[in-house]
Amino acid sequence: MTHIHATTQASEFWEARYKDSERVWSGRPNALLVREASHLPPGTALDLGCGEGADAVWLASRGWQVTGVDISSTALERAAAHAAEAGVGGRTAWERHELGTTFPRGSFALVNAQFLQSPVHLDQRGVLRQAAAAVAEGGTLLIVMHAGWPSWQSEPPFEAEFPTLEGTLAELALPEESWCVETMGAVRRESVSPEGVEGYREDNVWRIRRT
Repeated sequence: MTHIHATTQASEFWEARYKDSERVWSGRPNALLVREASHLPPGTALDLGCGEGADAVWLASRGWQVTGVDISSTALERAAAHAAEAGVGGRTAWERHELGTTFPRGSFALVNAQFLQSPVHLDQRGVLRQAAAAVAEGGTLLIVMHAGWPSWQSEPPFEAEFPTLEGTLAELALPEESWCVETMGAVRRESVSPEGVEGYREDNVWRIRRT
């Protein structure tokens, strides 16, 4: 993704985004996380760009021990409150990182990277490679990203390069002898614009297991 403004810092952008409203996201887990991770046995999980915590809380409610990571302190405060309300505060931990600059330590049975796409600078390829490196043996890397603008977006608000299925897999540069691609495909889903215009979005999903 490219910058909205060259001078806009990622931390400033996302903190302002969260402070601008009481809630940014729906509070429900991402549908492709539910589809791809429901069958996985619980263990340790890392949720990158956790936002207000819906994915992490869903995982924790299924028995996972989850570390949620975000650049926004406000988002992390809301995530911790969500976890406490859901009764899973003891199975969640929250860390502030500016991905591409710092990254959480440890290895995890699941690394969840949902929509790590930003209108301000983000080293997406570098972060996804770090995500893969954080997957424990036998563990799973789950990546979901928008494949393009939503159908109702007649004029893109900023210049962006969207990931392709094969392109992202190639950029990860995972050794074939130690990784197995279990899911790789595009999913179209119905969606509604903030103004109420009905349409659809297409997302790409990769579920890759470290053997």
